[in-house]
This record gives sequence, C-alpha cells and structure tokens, in this order.
Amino acid sequence: METINSHKQLKVYQKAFDKAMEIFSISKKFPKEETYSLTDQIRRSSRSVCSNIAEAFRRRKYPKSFSSKLNESEAEAAETQNWLYFALKFGYLEADVHREVDEEYEKIIGMLVTMQKHPEKWGI
Repeated sequence: METINSHKQLKVYQKAFDKAMEIFSISKKFPKEETYSLTDQIRRSSRSVCSNIAEAFRRRKYPKSFSSKLNESEAEAAETQNWLYFALKFGYLEADVHREVDEEYEKIIGMLVTMQKHPEKWGI
C-alpha cells in the first residue's frame, strides 16, 4: 500500500478538485446578475470541499479534529449540491450535467463519511 504524504494524493481530494474546476467552468455561463449570488456561492462551496480535506489531512494526528474537518467538507459538498439544484431549476444547467455532477458529489460525500468512520486509518 502506497504511503500518502499529501492531501493531493487522496482520491477524494482529487475528485473534489476536479469537480470544483468543472463547476468553475460551468458557472462561467451563468447570467451576469448571478455573479454575486449563485455563481460566487457555488464556486466558494465547491472549493471549500477541497480546502477542508487539505486541512483535515494535516490534522490527522488528532482523530476528532480530523473527523470534524471532514464533516465540514461533507457539509460544503452538500451545499454545492444545493446550489447545483438551484442552477438546474433556474435553467442555467442541463439536466444531464446536473445529474452527473450531483452523482459525483454523492460519491465524494460517501468517501468523506467512510474516512470519518475510520479516522485511525489516516493517523500518523
């Protein structure tokens, strides 16, 4: 088994980062009047998923702190799903794109929950 020395090596981080980049690209097409609301919110929450994973990785010496930070990441992923649903309902996002991105966030959330259940696997 490969030793993980950086959050960038975590599959969950890689998935979350890829989705944040995709959301950035998708959100470029949102209407101008959404710049300071939906666009900013969805970009912020999707990036926060990654940021919280990075912070959690550095707190892995302390299982409760590690799990807490992963829980924040999970919450940000759910928030991102919420904004994606708004974008779908406003007609800014095609249904198939929404479904694909939403399903990927479900996988990310599942990975985060698994990590929270077994923090000892990630300890130093």
